[in-house]
Amino acid sequence: MGNGIDIRMRAVTKHLDEKAQSIFADLGYTLTDRGEEYLAERKWRVVHVTPATALEEAPESGDYRCFVTWTEAVADLEARLESADPDYEWAIIGVDDDGDYEVARRQSAA
Repeated sequence: MGNGIDIRMRAVTKHLDEKAQSIFADLGYTLTDRGEEYLAERKWRVVHVTPATALEEAPESGDYRCFVTWTEAVADLEARLESADPDYEWAIIGVDDDGDYEVARRQSAA
C-alpha cells in the first residue's frame, strides 16, 4: 500500500497452497489459515507464509515473512521484493511439482 510498486498478481493454485502448508507442517510449525496467507508458529517464532508467484504489493507488516512460489518464479519475486525493500526479514522458498523445495533467498531486515 502506497509504496508505489507494480507487482502483477498471478492466480495462486491450490497445489502451491498445499505445498506451502506441507513444508511448514513438516518443519514442525502449527499453521493458522488467514485467507491469502498462513501464520506458521513454532516456539517463539511466528512466520507469515504467503503462497504466491507474485504480489500486488509487498506486505507492510510482520517481523518474519516467507513467500512460497514455483522454482521458475523465484528470480522475479526476489527482484520485486528487493525493489520494494520491505522492513522485515523475508525468505523465498522455491518448490517444484514433485514437492522438492529449496530456500532460494533470505533477506534480513536492515
